[in-house]
Amino acid sequence: MSTKEYALNDIVEMKKQHPCGTNKWKIIRMGADIRIKCEGCGHSVMLPRNEFTKKMKKVIEQATEE
Repeated sequence: MSTKEYALNDIVEMKKQHPCGTNKWKIIRMGADIRIKCEGCGHSVMLPRNEFTKKMKKVIEQATEE
């Protein structure tokens, strides 16, 4: 699974760790920009889609569809 596929509410791992000590982020908004929220401290960051794709390492948990 080398392709980086991600969807809304997925938990992803980024290449760089957040200053709070965790490396788990939840995708909370998708569009031209992607907003991710730190699972450790709750801080959210907005990144352009191409920058997010570069900085993302892997999908840890995929969101379950109900």
